[in-house]
Amino acid sequence: MSMERALFLLVALVGPAVTLSLGQTPALGQTAEPAAGSANSATPAAASIPDFSGIWWHPSLPGFEPLASGPTSLTNRSRKNGVSNYDQLVGDYTNPILQPWASAEVKRRGELSLAGIEYENPANQCWPEPLPFIYKNFAIQLLQQPNQVTIIYEQDHEFRTVRLNEQHPAKLAPSWYGDSVGRYEGDTLVVDTVGQKHGPFAMIDLFGTPYTDALHVVERYRLLDYEDAKEALERDTKENFHPGVFMDRKNRGKYLQIYFTVEDKTVFTTPWSATVTYGHGSDDWPETVCAENTHEYYNNKDSEVPTADKPDF
Repeated sequence: MSMERALFLLVALVGPAVTLSLGQTPALGQTAEPAAGSANSATPAAASIPDFSGIWWHPSLPGFEPLASGPTSLTNRSRKNGVSNYDQLVGDYTNPILQPWASAEVKRRGELSLAGIEYENPANQCWPEPLPFIYKNFAIQLLQQPNQVTIIYEQDHEFRTVRLNEQHPAKLAPSWYGDSVGRYEGDTLVVDTVGQKHGPFAMIDLFGTPYTDALHVVERYRLLDYEDAKEALERDTKENFHPGVFMDRKNRGKYLQIYFTVEDKTVFTTPWSATVTYGHGSDDWPETVCAENTHEYYNNKDSEVPTADKPDF
């Protein structure tokens, strides 16, 4: 498999895990945008709040688990050994969720990949990764506190803060990870995110599917027993390449699943959904840093970069 960060040095410092679980108490009130549910349900008891503590792994690429039916995420048209060919990221531009201009953009990027050209994305350019692109990260931890949940990712020190039982601000300044508000609904944490900044590498997946300022994502986090997670794990195995690291795929214990729904009326013809299902495995928490470096340490050569006879400034 080709190294994704072709022009960047990837430094991984792996040490003993520091798994944090901050005190869990009842959420206070209810919040949220209409798309995320009612704003006036009862406050959950402390015992009913799910415990998401621990390190959760999903080492699958490109990452999303397309649903078996209904509007869902793109699959890779390029296959290798029956699953997604991570060396050629060719999104299915015929997926009916895409508006024509978005379909053309996905097709264009797929043609670049088929030609052996690695197009720019937030990961290989060391930029903040928007939601749901950020699910590309292999591991997450959820730090639960009375008034917020902090979600940390194992690459590039990325994290998101979810304010519990609050509304989105009336005047929202766009930011890289957007504004996330959440609430507990029984055994499920529901997170509503809007206001993600539209940067130069604005895409929601590794196929280059674009997004605009209208992007709206609702996530539902819940714990599943193996039998309940099995169907999603099978969808993951059918679609994604597994590097074979970190996660114990023989685990018959608990799994953490994110069922997410994406809406952007400028890009998509309809809201669509998919899942990402995390399991247990390694207790190490790798500190992975994306650092600019034109030397390809894995090929022991320097990358070819644009040059000019004189500066353009």
